[in-house]
Amino acid sequence: MPHCDAKKQGCGGCPLLEIPYPEQLAQKQKRIDRLLAPFGKPRPILGMEEPWHYRNKAIATFTRRGGALAAGIYQEGTHRVVPCGECLLVSRRLNQALEAALEAARQCGYEPYQEERGRGLVRHLQARHAFATGQVLVSLVTAGPLLPGGREFARLLRQKAPFVESVVQNINPGRTSAVLGRQEKVLYGSGKIRDELCGKSFLLSSRSFYQVNPLQTRRLYELARQAADLKGGETVIDAYCGAGTIGLIAGEGAGRLLGVEVNRDAVADAIQNARYNKADNARFFCADASQWMARQAARGEKADLVFLDPPRQGSSPQFLQSLLALSPRRVVYISCGPESLARDLGLLTRGGYRVGEIWPVDMFPHTPHIETVVLLSKPDARGRA
Repeated sequence: MPHCDAKKQGCGGCPLLEIPYPEQLAQKQKRIDRLLAPFGKPRPILGMEEPWHYRNKAIATFTRRGGALAAGIYQEGTHRVVPCGECLLVSRRLNQALEAALEAARQCGYEPYQEERGRGLVRHLQARHAFATGQVLVSLVTAGPLLPGGREFARLLRQKAPFVESVVQNINPGRTSAVLGRQEKVLYGSGKIRDELCGKSFLLSSRSFYQVNPLQTRRLYELARQAADLKGGETVIDAYCGAGTIGLIAGEGAGRLLGVEVNRDAVADAIQNARYNKADNARFFCADASQWMARQAARGEKADLVFLDPPRQGSSPQFLQSLLALSPRRVVYISCGPESLARDLGLLTRGGYRVGEIWPVDMFPHTPHIETVVLLSKPDARGRA
């Protein structure tokens, strides 16, 4: 098992690291089986052959250590920054990019933002890695819009990490735990990178939602496509659609693909991705998914299939009620929270749906998180799902 110094410092990013990976999978299977037993028997969890350096996104927070600018991650349960060094979960290219960005920030003389005083300049680093193309996007998060020597920062960064395709300054002036702000300035490149997944190409910005484990995401989306079982001509809704990846991949072949997402930047990415992939059947809307679905149902609109991939806390009761009102024949629920999934499945099954397949996927090795694909169907007049 690889050695991790950051864990000794209090890093909580991979709490299961000391447990052998086969045992981690066994524990997750047991948890999924227990939580979802009322709805059916889950399939065996799909693990990774090499559960290391799988993450395509990394975040580091600036601090000062020994009089010098440093960066690391928050100690579990605190806002104390601890060094993370060579993270075992993050891709090696991202580790290199973060180290190069830290060194560039030091050379530019940037001061770390002091959260308790509301002073300083640089708050965080975020880096994204497109595994298929090798491209990397680095975002330097600042507390204000002025960044002295921003172009020089980008030049110094790329001197040590020439594979970095884009560098942006993200401006986050609020006293908030959120990493990114709404405003950005491009310091180098286009401000986006391009990745490929399941035969599709996707343009990603710093704020795009995109699954962090590309190897397992392929398996996850293939299961979603299998569950959708589209024959052609169906109306498909992709709720919580992010950059449109699930709908554009698993919804391929639909007559109409309608995506809804509250994050305006993600919707812009989804529209661009649909054009890039020549998905003329796709339309994306910036709206609250619950309200949008309720309006669709009130207007008498119909859908054959709904994909939903909500945050870890699951869907809201309002969304689930709007889904029941819309009454699609099939629902493919992609969940990253087994507890909230069990709660939501309870409401949907009480509303007339039957659970078919349950596929757990280990998207986050060395953490307690589990991703699951669930197929739900509405029985026909003869009671067949």
